[in-house]
Amino acid sequence: MKKTLIKALLASALLATLPSLAFAQAAPAATGASQGAGTEVLAASTRILSTLQQRKAEFSKNPAALRSYIDSELNRTFDRDYAARLVLGANARGASDADVKLFADAMADNLMQRYGSALLTIQGKPSFRLKGEQPLPGNRGVKVSTELLRAGSESTPVEYMMRNVNGQWKIFDVNIEGISYVQTFRTQFDAPLRQKGIKAVANDLRSGSLQAGPAGNGK
Repeated sequence: MKKTLIKALLASALLATLPSLAFAQAAPAATGASQGAGTEVLAASTRILSTLQQRKAEFSKNPAALRSYIDSELNRTFDRDYAARLVLGANARGASDADVKLFADAMADNLMQRYGSALLTIQGKPSFRLKGEQPLPGNRGVKVSTELLRAGSESTPVEYMMRNVNGQWKIFDVNIEGISYVQTFRTQFDAPLRQKGIKAVANDLRSGSLQAGPAGNGK
């Protein structure tokens, strides 16, 4: 059960919707330049969950509307092209911005097909608690540490890696119980990317012949 939960959370993290699992609890005030990062995580929690609750019936009947909403939130809160470059790793060398975007969009769409409807089936009202923030090495951004709290269960540590893009904090990686989204998918896609290249792997993701997922080879 725990592995299944982590898998679902990781997939949701890619879509920048992991904060949608809960209304944010009152959090201690952050200090310094990183104040806006934690604030953005908690604000997204409230905004996304509120919308999912209000439009649950509509989204349940119309998966296309749910995908459209998630895509808008993805553009707003998740730096998916930068995250895709990190997932691609050495395979991104020499790649055009268009190819990176093609891969990022294909992976997000693949995950949405597999896990998007799970966002409407979350039971109860779990919540996030902000624990703290600290700068990332090399001035790459900040790490926002939170806990996912659920009634009757142990808290789950969730860490957001964020960077400032044109004055807005955006997520580019998420660690859940020490499992990194970027590292997980870099490991999964390294062999196919080396064998086929970015465009072919993106096409495989689009067709469903390759499945993005935290476990195994994605099949």
